[in-house]
Amino acid sequence: MSKTHVTTTVNGDTAEFLASPGMTLLDALRDELGLTGAKEGCGSGDCGACSVMLDGRLVCSCLVLAPEVEGRRVETIEGMAQGGQLHPLQQKFLEHAALQCGFCTPGLLVASKALLDANPDPTETEARYWLAGNLCRCTGYDKIIRAVMDAAAELRQERTA
Repeated sequence: MSKTHVTTTVNGDTAEFLASPGMTLLDALRDELGLTGAKEGCGSGDCGACSVMLDGRLVCSCLVLAPEVEGRRVETIEGMAQGGQLHPLQQKFLEHAALQCGFCTPGLLVASKALLDANPDPTETEARYWLAGNLCRCTGYDKIIRAVMDAAAELRQERTA
């Protein structure tokens, strides 16, 4: 099987790797680029642990073939904090104890950021529906939703300040 040379943008930086035709984006991120934040929970797109943004759209990286990201933009959990400063969502997850084992946390954070980018003022119901594709087996979801709603309020204040 021949490999394909893939050039893409990951978290704002150009990235290159060789991909076999069946390699997933998740495997490329973890094994070729050393970005281990996205996790494989199910391998079938049901748990959300591998959530990343692809050209501004939330996707399960276990369902995207690595050669398909040629020339595209990928954003992962590793790109969420800026200049050593946690993103408000990351800070609120800490403050609200919205994580325990941490396995699902990167996917939940990426999905939560996608929500707030699309809708800066979601209702609790909208947040719950948006995050329904991300499974957590440790915390339950109340602390996660509180963290997302608190971060949304903080981000709205920052925009008006």
